[in-house]
Amino acid sequence: QVQLVESGGGLVQAGGSLRLSCAASGRTFSSYVMGWFRQAPGKEREFVGVITGSGSLSNYADSVKGRFTISRDNAKNAVYLQMNSLKPEDTAVYYCAAGTHYGRMQPRDYRYWGQGTQVTVSS
Repeated sequence: QVQLVESGGGLVQAGGSLRLSCAASGRTFSSYVMGWFRQAPGKEREFVGVITGSGSLSNYADSVKGRFTISRDNAKNAVYLQMNSLKPEDTAVYYCAAGTHYGRMQPRDYRYWGQGTQVTVSS
């Protein structure tokens, strides 16, 4: 069982940056790949990126590649999403999720979810 809690969302101007955090409970955090997803109003939840349990590999959606970076600190049971050069179209609720297979990009492939944190980018 893993419980996830996101934080760090807020309102930012286009071109700005935000760093989201996801705190996890449980002693097996490092065994999970951690994904970030987002969901804008009226749209389906979409993949943002994923990082392996060790943090050695990460993969991103084309829409955020080069702007967003995922990292993790297994000693702190935490994963982060650094978002730079934000655009209005990045506005969404952002979720972290724990899964068992790296490279999976569908929400159904992730077992545990946080409650989400709102990110709003103004133009």
